Amino acid sequence: MTNQESSAPVRAEKPGRAHCYDLLRGCAVISMVLFHFCYDLKLFDVCPMDWFAFPIRDLWRHSISWTFVFVAGCMYAYSKNNLKRAARYLLVSALISLVTVIAAVDVPIFYGVIYCMGSCTLICWLLDRVGFRPYGLLPAIVLFIVFLAIFDVPRGTFGLCSLGPAVPRQLYDCGFLTWLGFPAPGFRSSDYYPTLPFLLLYLAGSARGRQWRQEGLPAWLDALRCDPLEWVGRHALSIYLLHQPVCLAVVTLLAR
Repeated sequence: MTNQESSAPVRAEKPGRAHCYDLLRGCAVISMVLFHFCYDLKLFDVCPMDWFAFPIRDLWRHSISWTFVFVAGCMYAYSKNNLKRAARYLLVSALISLVTVIAAVDVPIFYGVIYCMGSCTLICWLLDRVGFRPYGLLPAIVLFIVFLAIFDVPRGTFGLCSLGPAVPRQLYDCGFLTWLGFPAPGFRSSDYYPTLPFLLLYLAGSARGRQWRQEGLPAWLDALRCDPLEWVGRHALSIYLLHQPVCLAVVTLLAR
């Protein structure tokens, strides 16, 4: 813990919901809806969307998904039943894959962000059973650095922007490690968030969540309040499931 953080006032943990997590998740949900609306506008060529490309598109997408995964990790310490939570995520992920295959509007979603949160929650639960429970700021920083160091593993290299050494091709060619982060040749998904590297980001969140749950949230974080955003955050999964059909319907009307 840095001196700056240790000297910051901390509000004692009290019963009830940690509003800051709902707020952060709500911000990410609204950003996600806008992102997918822009994606659909470009997909159907409704209006010029030249700006919706690398690097803006990728940075925007990362800001959303990284927030989802980190907050999900933070919430691990607050959940009463993480095994049930993981099962719910994985079931919803399977339904999303089925629906996107049937709809055939774009490339189907396999191992998307909901799958990622489910698999990471399940693995974190298993690690918890064997005593691996990262706690505090320093472990969170180390885990985040490792996350960045293996970020491009799904693209065949270590590091960021494919600047690191290559990962052995055998891990991809074997064909059954796509779920983990080594996509098989020819694999396609419009939303691919495999267990690696995102497990490290999830564990970084869980390390901070455990600390904040035990010691109390920093006052500045506990003070964050916005009822509309918190409402969105509390209903994030439902909005995730419903927003894309709505976006597609609106874009279809605009395209006429």
